[in-house]
Amino acid sequence: MLLPALADSLHGQPVSMVSADHNPATGQLLLPVGVLLGKFLGFILFMLLIGARLLHWLLERVAATNSRELFTLAVVVAAIGIGFGASELFGFSFALGAFVAGLVVGESGHHHRAVTELQPLQDAFAALFFVAMGMLFDPSILVREPLRVLTVVAIIVLGKFVATFLIVRLLRYPTGTALTIAAGLAQIGEFSFILAEAGVTLRLLPAEGQSLIVAGALLSIALNSFLLYAAEAIQNRIASPVSV
Repeated sequence: MLLPALADSLHGQPVSMVSADHNPATGQLLLPVGVLLGKFLGFILFMLLIGARLLHWLLERVAATNSRELFTLAVVVAAIGIGFGASELFGFSFALGAFVAGLVVGESGHHHRAVTELQPLQDAFAALFFVAMGMLFDPSILVREPLRVLTVVAIIVLGKFVATFLIVRLLRYPTGTALTIAAGLAQIGEFSFILAEAGVTLRLLPAEGQSLIVAGALLSIALNSFLLYAAEAIQNRIASPVSV
C-alpha cells in the first residue's frame, strides 16, 4: 500500500537530498502517505460497514440455490470485483483489494464452504505462483555475489530467530516453545517475493536486489527443517533430567 506513494515521492530526488534532514522531500512524502492512509481507512470502513453486509447478503442468496458452481463463481467474482474497485476507486493495488475481499468472505459465515469449494483453484494458482516466482531466481547470483547472499540469509535466519525468540519469551512461554517457534519462523516466503516484485516494478529496488531476496528466501526455507530439528534436540535436552 505504501510503496506507490514512496516511489512517487522519491523518483527524481538525489540520494543525498533524500537522506538529508532539511530535505523538502520529507514533507512531499508525508502528504501522500497521509492521504493514502486516510483512503485506506475509508476503504476498510466501507468494506466493514457496507461491503461486508452486501457480500453476506449475496452469498446467502447464492448458497440457497445449492449450486456449487454458482457459489464458487460468486466468491471469485466478489474477490475480482472488490480488487478492481480498490484499484480504480481508491488507487490501491488489485492484490490488496482481493486480500480484503478474502477477509470479508472469511467473516461472512461461509468461510468453510468457500475454502472447500475453492481448494482446487487455490492449489492450481499456488503452483503457478511458485513456478513464476521460481523463474525469477537467478542461480548465477550464488556465484557472482556469494557473500551478499550469505549476508541476506544470515539476516533472515538469525534476525527472525532472535526477534521471535525474544518476543515469545517476553510473553512468558517456556524456552523450548520459544526455540521451536523461532526456528519455524526463521524464513521468508511468498510475501517477500510480492514486495520484491513491487519494488522492482516501482523502481525502488534493483533487479539484483530481487535476486538476492529470492535466493535468501529459497535458502532460508531449505535450512528451516534443520533449524527445527536442532530446536527439537535442544528442547529435549532441556526437558530431560540431568543425571549426576
